[in-house]
Amino acid sequence: WQGRVSPVFDTAKTLLVVDREGPVETSRSETPLPDTSQAERVAALGRLGVQTLLCGAVSRPVASLLSASGIVVVPFLNGNVDEVIEAYVTGSITDPRFLMPGCCGRRRRRGRRRGRGGPWWAPV
Repeated sequence: WQGRVSPVFDTAKTLLVVDREGPVETSRSETPLPDTSQAERVAALGRLGVQTLLCGAVSRPVASLLSASGIVVVPFLNGNVDEVIEAYVTGSITDPRFLMPGCCGRRRRRGRRRGRGGPWWAPV
């Protein structure tokens, strides 16, 4: 989304697929996401071989579909796509500058649980 992580995965129109072998990026391509059901969108990620999804906000039903498909979801991220990918690869993705403002990512950083049931995602 204009060189940045899309703020809401559920309505994103394009997926950036990055293939890596260890620390080396081997390929990169943009793929349009189907404008159909969320289940079909998740199936499209599976067909592309997506193993990990770095994204902004994502609804619980879609996150559940992704997880059930074996895709690791790292949600509530924001920032420049290249910087977010580099932070994920180097293990610094929890740096506050990559967390969406106002999301439970802020609670994750402080290590507190608030609200009903706490966070529903598991960071990698």
